[in-house]
Amino acid sequence: MTISADLESGDHAAFATSPAPFDQGVAELYQALLVPILFEPYAAEMAIVADRSKPGSVLELAAGTGALTRALRATLDPPTEIVATDLSQAMIDIGAPSVTMSRTHWMHADAQNLPFAPEMFDLVICQFGAMFFPDKVKAYGEAQRVLRGKGRFLFSTWDSLAANDFASCVDECLAELFPSDPPDFLRRLPYSYFDPGPIKAQMSSAGFESVTCDRLQLTAVAATAHDVAAAFCQGTPLRGEIEWRAPERMSEIVEEVAGRMEARHGACPSGGMSALVVTGRVS
Repeated sequence: MTISADLESGDHAAFATSPAPFDQGVAELYQALLVPILFEPYAAEMAIVADRSKPGSVLELAAGTGALTRALRATLDPPTEIVATDLSQAMIDIGAPSVTMSRTHWMHADAQNLPFAPEMFDLVICQFGAMFFPDKVKAYGEAQRVLRGKGRFLFSTWDSLAANDFASCVDECLAELFPSDPPDFLRRLPYSYFDPGPIKAQMSSAGFESVTCDRLQLTAVAATAHDVAAAFCQGTPLRGEIEWRAPERMSEIVEEVAGRMEARHGACPSGGMSALVVTGRVS
């Protein structure tokens, strides 16, 4: 049975009822501001790496609003079948209309409990989603289960806050604005998973061989410092942490962060960013 037929059978319907971590407002700002600044540059590089093995079928985990999906569709051979999944329906609702080509499918799915039969894909890929998996070995095991023999798992994870200029600037500014209880989303989740040793050990524990973990440094560029501040403070779960502490001060806080960003990185800011690109192969 083809992947298309499997998806159309309706077997995945039960997975459409899980709670979404991003609401519509956050997802819209994420797509409009954060994706161009942070995710599109890495998506282009990830798509090039993905294309090296010429996969016939690709499963994308934590696809978000489709930055990597669009890059894969533009880079991989046209017959390649791509299934883009995410836990957030709000993200899918924004991403799916942006990639409507044939042989591209969108669906709600949990990376830790994938609704696919074994050995369905040549490549499983994930851009900046692994940090959010509560049980990483379980998620990696699911990726291993749905891969065919010699298939590959490819994912990226952010390097440390110190190695990512925009994120560290935002984090430092918020720590000064809330000295007794600083919002810690950035350091607690997206920029917390960057030690190659545990990453390789978890991949090996899930059954992957020939695991590599390489740093990839790029440059983030934004039109304005305000765009960067709004992207992080309103287009990520930082928004909820800020609103919980100061529900009436969001605009003021964004302006404070923008001022710090401009002072440090310029009116049209650019800054270094660093990520790890991890690959593993099944036997």
